[in-house]
Amino acid sequence: MIKIDEYFCFSKNDTIIIGCSTGPDSMALLDMLLKIREKYQLSLIVAHVNHNVRKESFIEEEFLKDYCQKNNVIFEKMLIEEYGDDNFHNEARNIRYNFFDMLVHKYDANYLMTAHHGDDLVETILMRLVRGSNLNGYSGFREIVDMDDYKIVRPLIRFTKEELLEYDKENNVKYFIDSSNSKDKYTRNRYRKYVLPFLKEEEANVHLKFLKFSNNLHNAYKFIEKERDKALNRVLDDNKILLDKFLLEEEFIQKEIIYYFLNDFYQDDLILVNDKHIDLIFDLINSKKANSYVNLPNEVIARKMYNMLELKRDTSEITSYEIELETCCLLPNNKIVEKIVDTDDNSNNVCRLNSEEISLPLIVRSRKFGDKIKVKGLNGSKKVKDIFIDKKIPLEKRDMWPIVVDSKGEIVWIPGIKKSKFDKKKNDSYDIVLKYE
Repeated sequence: MIKIDEYFCFSKNDTIIIGCSTGPDSMALLDMLLKIREKYQLSLIVAHVNHNVRKESFIEEEFLKDYCQKNNVIFEKMLIEEYGDDNFHNEARNIRYNFFDMLVHKYDANYLMTAHHGDDLVETILMRLVRGSNLNGYSGFREIVDMDDYKIVRPLIRFTKEELLEYDKENNVKYFIDSSNSKDKYTRNRYRKYVLPFLKEEEANVHLKFLKFSNNLHNAYKFIEKERDKALNRVLDDNKILLDKFLLEEEFIQKEIIYYFLNDFYQDDLILVNDKHIDLIFDLINSKKANSYVNLPNEVIARKMYNMLELKRDTSEITSYEIELETCCLLPNNKIVEKIVDTDDNSNNVCRLNSEEISLPLIVRSRKFGDKIKVKGLNGSKKVKDIFIDKKIPLEKRDMWPIVVDSKGEIVWIPGIKKSKFDKKKNDSYDIVLKYE
């Protein structure tokens, strides 16, 4: 019998968000937490993302909802209605973790727990070794990740898939199998089906050997990060790389600086980036052309401008957008507008609204010709165009800047810039809190 509190130190009254898909791994994790809930007085919230790519996903969602109701567990769900990214797994992962992050803050949780296990770690490390990465990437994922105000915990990292399936059998835990997990078209599935069995024949506890390898690399990388951060102070100007100073650094540190910037666009797994992309960036840096650029995955570009290099999202093909705000939305400018429980922040990055004074749903969109906002504290309206000019917002950023409107088109907030008359003070009556970051 697997007892996760033998491997992770729980505290009384912990609040835990559980990423649960109804697969054998996450259902095992949920069952384990339920078994220790009373012992530690845990508050458990199940977070389920319906990826909307299989007809069975709605059956699984209903099953999990009923399961949570029977076990007195809060159930939160999210439906992904459409994908805009060429890489399904990468985009789905980002959407999931944005949803999880929102729930962590909604319930003021200590931990986000996911059911990643030892086999997942082996597969991840092998994939990155073959694709190419840096030491941080080669180390795979961590058992515990510090997110400043909460921690991501993978308490099953010491166990194999086989052990979790055995746990489900012994404890009569019902689960569903995702049929896509057997398809060879997905890279991870090929490692799972063909490479992992061979390694396990050589060493039954190979997952523990890979965990030790991962920890060693991570500890080495913590030292490298300190050296990289010193170099960043030497080579950066307004978040752009000064190439003359950059080229004075050791080649290893140069690559770490590039990975540091890439991480902003590809999160912590960098699964879309490999050695070929790094080589393209260095070819650009060493090119004799004063102005040039290279395209990277997911509409990211590396642009060289004389002595400067910057990495940015290429939004040139996007002329407008309109997104209904349910809980959280990722914007073309790589920022996020999300609903939160509350905050003491009173800056323009936070907006408080009373739903009785506006028409729901809220919509986040790009600006339109003639947009006007009823500015908080002023009589009458002001053109959004004039506000952008007053705030010295660069021309290239104005078309992509988010505007939050209600269903009648009334502008309620220009995130990061200006609040409307609908914004409420901390001591006023409000039931919606939005954050821009």
